[in-house]
Amino acid sequence: MPTPQDFFDIDIRVGTVLSAERFERAVKPAIRLEIDFGPELGIKRSSAQLTTHYTPEALVGRQVVAVTNIGTRNIAGFISEVLVLGAMPQPTEVVLLGTSHPVANGVRIG
Repeated sequence: MPTPQDFFDIDIRVGTVLSAERFERAVKPAIRLEIDFGPELGIKRSSAQLTTHYTPEALVGRQVVAVTNIGTRNIAGFISEVLVLGAMPQPTEVVLLGTSHPVANGVRIG
């Protein structure tokens, strides 16, 4: 069973999507994102399966919540550096988690 410390070891932060585009090479429908996590972490990339509810254009400028310290993953030649978090009401449906008010890029969730 995970401990509270296990949770606190996961680095979850808020960032703002700078760019987004459909990821045609991904096996499952996805969008490639560049996300600004502020001066400490900088800009990170992610491949996210968000196509049910979001278009690339609607994601640019939006703040998202992501896990930033779980390593990289190669997805169809694209290096995904962070895991964008969302609720999954259905296996192929993701609804993004976010903040109720804008916060600075890089703010920790905890």
